[in-house]
Amino acid sequence: MNKINFLLDAGIFLAFLLALEPELTGLEIHEWLSVALAGTLILHLFLHWDWVVGVLKTFFCKLIHISRLKFVVDALLLVAMIAVMVSGLMISRVVLPVLGLTVPENQDWRMLHTLSADLVLWLTALHFALNWKWVVSMIKRYVVAPIASLQWRTVKPQVQPIPVEIEHNRKS
Repeated sequence: MNKINFLLDAGIFLAFLLALEPELTGLEIHEWLSVALAGTLILHLFLHWDWVVGVLKTFFCKLIHISRLKFVVDALLLVAMIAVMVSGLMISRVVLPVLGLTVPENQDWRMLHTLSADLVLWLTALHFALNWKWVVSMIKRYVVAPIASLQWRTVKPQVQPIPVEIEHNRKS
């Protein structure tokens, strides 16, 4: 399960970085990538649902624990992601027309989209930092270890041992 989580998280992170700069990918890829990203975020939430429920059950039991902070950051990240996705759809020039929908232009949606995208960036950085040990552990296990286990084959010249005759001094 860790491998699936790691691959999904890495994919979400890379897609997020690409979607963050529409000038890099172009508007069409930006919008469709964002729609795909929304789907993977739902899958991510589903895969971590047991953790969400577990933290909610103990949220008020202990005064301070790291799970509470992670939960608050993740909840804020979810709200910011929803805001960026909804506002992105409301200013869409590609996805909505394909679906046959039109929305009148409104600068408020554009401003919300920009502000929520910035908030998502900061919250993602915090989420990443709070899960740093897990990230490093997964990179070591699924990236570094497989690379380290590869045996690089080098061509070694075949050297035949040269028999050496040893002279014995014999005293008769």
